Amino acid sequence: MAGRKMNEFQDMLPVMADKLGGEGLIGELCKGFRLLMDSEKGLITFQSLKRNSALLGLQDLGDDELQSMLNEGDLDGDGALDQMEFCVLMFRLSPELMQQSEALLGRSSACFGRK
Repeated sequence: MAGRKMNEFQDMLPVMADKLGGEGLIGELCKGFRLLMDSEKGLITFQSLKRNSALLGLQDLGDDELQSMLNEGDLDGDGALDQMEFCVLMFRLSPELMQQSEALLGRSSACFGRK
């Protein structure tokens, strides 16, 4: 079931990046974080993700799938996502945007004489 949903997922981050630029994209990701976070804790918790998942069209995901999303992005192991972890996760979930970023980094490294 999760595989089917992933196949249906349309990656909109590259489109947003093209239209908004880097700063605009980060601003939109921050807005998305605020929509999903627990306002008392300032983090995206399992409960806040479950409660607000319909805002992202994820209302059909089960508890295991929501927990997997949290686990995927939880870099510090506290069981929740802070804003930086959320943004990193969104970039990691966007293969096309990652490829664009790597290409840009490669070009800038070449400008500084790095390989």
